Amino acid sequence: MKKLILSGLIISALGLSACSSSGSSLVKSDAGNITQDELYQAMKTKYGAQTLQQLLVEKVLSKEYSVSKSEIDTEVQKSKKQLGDQFLTTLQQYGYKSEDDFRKSVKLNLLEKKAVHKTVKVTDKDLQDAYAAYKPDIQARHILVADEKTANEIEAKLKKGEKFEALAKQSSTDTESAKKGGDLGWFGSGIMDPDFEKAAFALKQNEISAPVKTQFGYHIIQVTGIKEKQPFDKMKDTLTDQLKDSKVTQDMILKVLKDEFKKADIKISDKDLKSAAEFSTPTASS
Repeated sequence: MKKLILSGLIISALGLSACSSSGSSLVKSDAGNITQDELYQAMKTKYGAQTLQQLLVEKVLSKEYSVSKSEIDTEVQKSKKQLGDQFLTTLQQYGYKSEDDFRKSVKLNLLEKKAVHKTVKVTDKDLQDAYAAYKPDIQARHILVADEKTANEIEAKLKKGEKFEALAKQSSTDTESAKKGGDLGWFGSGIMDPDFEKAAFALKQNEISAPVKTQFGYHIIQVTGIKEKQPFDKMKDTLTDQLKDSKVTQDMILKVLKDEFKKADIKISDKDLKSAAEFSTPTASS
């Protein structure tokens, strides 16, 4: 997951500093006072260049590229499918305050993606090989439990003829899918946990897996639908996008951002923040 750090506190501090005397006390105590200027300087030193850089990246790239709400929604839904009930908890672990905060990061990553994709070349052979290896979307359901012993017990019950939906509602720790009998809907490769996908895409329709271990626990998986593979011409754009994604490196992103910043002719008046226009270290998308 990619992280975007945007400090609302810095923006607020800038606003406070502009609206009132920088020498006025923001905090008063017997131990001493803290002025708005002291707060601003401390926050600028710690977060200023990084925050300014990320604001500049969005400003510069948005002039040439656009990201729609539906594109952001698609990426957020991918994360929600992959993480399930742990979506919000995982966001917090990566430093996001909320889903809206995460969406800002997604938008910035999509802007960077569109900018760097312009520099990536994909050959006809690349596309043909990708099409040959492509696996169509599947629909699956699962029962997730914490330990292998419980998973084996559920597998035995299924072999005796007990209903998958009933066992999912009764035993699955993935409470969201459990409400729907374990149904996860339709998904393609690259959405779910890699170990889960490896097992799921190897199943035939209606086949039930043995217990599958992933970072989330143990799954019993059943594939309930497999889409027909579309003709190459209809899949060409999607495959091109996926191939370009696979070729992108951090160095390529940094080069594109340097070039875009150079074209934008950015001038930073505060000498303490001039490093915001440089990319010697990873940006928000790292």
